[in-house]
Amino acid sequence: MSDYDNFIGRVKELSLIGSLSGIMGWDQETMMPPKGGKLRSEMMAFLSSQAHSRITDPEMGKLISSLESQDLTAEQTANVREIKESYDKATKLPAELVEEKARHKSKSLRIWQEARSENDFAKFLPYLEKSVELNRQTAEHYGYEDNIYDALLDIYESGMTVKQLDPLFSGLREAIVPLVKAVGESSNQPDTSFLDIGKFSEEKQREFSLKVAEGIGFDFEAGRMDASTHPFSAGLWPGDTRFTTRFDETDPFSCLYAVMHETGHALYEQGLDFNHSFTPRGDAVSLGVHESQSRFWENQIGRTPAFWKVVLPWFRSAFPDAPEFDEHNLNRLANRVEKGFIRVEADEVTYNLHVMLRYEIEKQLFNGDLAVDDLPSAWNTMFKAWFDVDVPEDRLGCLQDIHWSMGAIGYFPTYTLGNLYAAQLYAAALADDPSIPSKIANGEFAVLLEWMRSHIHVHGSKLTPSDLITEATGKEPSSDDFIEYLTSKYSKIYNL
Repeated sequence: MSDYDNFIGRVKELSLIGSLSGIMGWDQETMMPPKGGKLRSEMMAFLSSQAHSRITDPEMGKLISSLESQDLTAEQTANVREIKESYDKATKLPAELVEEKARHKSKSLRIWQEARSENDFAKFLPYLEKSVELNRQTAEHYGYEDNIYDALLDIYESGMTVKQLDPLFSGLREAIVPLVKAVGESSNQPDTSFLDIGKFSEEKQREFSLKVAEGIGFDFEAGRMDASTHPFSAGLWPGDTRFTTRFDETDPFSCLYAVMHETGHALYEQGLDFNHSFTPRGDAVSLGVHESQSRFWENQIGRTPAFWKVVLPWFRSAFPDAPEFDEHNLNRLANRVEKGFIRVEADEVTYNLHVMLRYEIEKQLFNGDLAVDDLPSAWNTMFKAWFDVDVPEDRLGCLQDIHWSMGAIGYFPTYTLGNLYAAQLYAAALADDPSIPSKIANGEFAVLLEWMRSHIHVHGSKLTPSDLITEATGKEPSSDDFIEYLTSKYSKIYNL
């Protein structure tokens, strides 16, 4: 057996363990009975320990070193590069820390669900404190140059640092805050009285959103949709990709755009190359690129008159009591700008402010400027300063997101990166084919899905995130296209 064959056999074992963890995580969120939590946490800890022992096996290190000096194909090089990065990180972590993090994650997630439902931050507090401490230990083991938070950012988007994000976020705020103010002062506000007409049943919302997911290209023979506390997508492999949504019977847009967002993630997973399954080359390249796919379908496509023209018959069938809207009425409603509390339901204009707020809080937590038990007051104070709105309860504030319960600290900035990448990718697609909007209006969603498949999906992790975006669009990643897209779109909608 060659070194590469030996190496890839070990890599596929790691992938299978990851898939097992993924299916159990999905089950915990959607179907596991409440009393199954104790066993589940032990199962997750066991799988994490098994993965850790395999990735840190000295023989794996020897194989990586040997392969780095060999003449490999581009695909083989990508596999070695990605596994080396995982190996370098994993060998810095004690096995007992890895196991404890997995065990705690399962417990913390369950308690967060209860605390969010009961609006009880105190119940979640000790679990969040432990999550922060475990992440602090992880960051110290990984090491960092300037800021301890950099070690956590790097987990989710390789190379990302506070020095890069601070000026990027500052520039975005300078563009976004005046736009929020101008939109709020516009006399051309959408009529939202439609949302006061009564309840929109879960059954009808499910019916409508399933048609939309299938219409834009999701293959339900290779996946499924379920309900969970917080919408998410679990890509086990291209033949089994699952996503969830949640239902608010007072607002059908909440479910719709959660579904479009998670379908975007799922389409990426279904578009990965089967020939490279169970290897890094066949995996999505980064969370920032992953978010570009979800935000693209949710916003660049889902919040347009062309989209609403196609789905209008499905909408009317699901909600026959709704007024006789046309695609322009519904698009105005879908693009309404409001200073809402919930990030996943935020409009495009204010969304990145939600991300930046979490980013600032996480930096404070890890640089000793904020104690965990002071988090609710810090959140509410910052939200009031940024949005000029008082947060009435923690369920709508610091308890709303699933990420901290999972220990996913450093994750939130990838959402903003996804917005930037999405706008840049859409601009490139339009440059390739200016007729795309008219094709979308005719229900030809496949034209954009195929563009994403050929420019992003099939490449998996062959290239680094920055190189992938550069190759797909012809220029390095930047915020230029996003700012132009946002300003142009909402200036037209609100007659600015």
